[in-house]
Amino acid sequence: MTLNSNSVRVAITGAAYTAPRGTTAPTDATTSWPVAAIDIGWISDDGITESNSADVTEIKAWQGGATVRKVISGSEMTFKLTAIETSKTTLELYHKGSKVTGSNGKAVLAIKAPGPDRRMFGFDVLDGDSHIRIVVPDGEVTETGDLVYKGDEALAYELTITAYPAADGTVAIKYSNDPAWLSEPAG
Repeated sequence: MTLNSNSVRVAITGAAYTAPRGTTAPTDATTSWPVAAIDIGWISDDGITESNSADVTEIKAWQGGATVRKVISGSEMTFKLTAIETSKTTLELYHKGSKVTGSNGKAVLAIKAPGPDRRMFGFDVLDGDSHIRIVVPDGEVTETGDLVYKGDEALAYELTITAYPAADGTVAIKYSNDPAWLSEPAG
């Protein structure tokens, strides 16, 4: 087998976006995001974590107790990030269902019990000229971490975004301009 170190990727930098659900997203890795997409801002050095999980039930045979089948009864795709830039967008994502209002340098955030707030989300992951774009057409912040007010740390808004399936089962779409995506290992 021939190894290719030129195909090793590192998520050097990137961005996270949110837009109203139904916003037309880019359909490639490098086109600009639409005006309706808002950059969430600085993200902690933990980056963005993509998780895929499945609930699996094992079917065991009577003869010998061997597993003869596994049935997937549920699945979930999530993205976790910690925003460290305070903004209207970040506050409204963290306090789901609440809105920042005000003007002339005076703002109010009346925090309400969380309610539905489904949106489109997008993530750009960059390594030099290699660009990966992830689009979540229908997602929602479903978990938040503790918000710590401390003199030597940035306010950190930990957000977990759950991707919901479309009618065809698609929960996210990935695009890339990276030639490694189309290459096969030699061997």
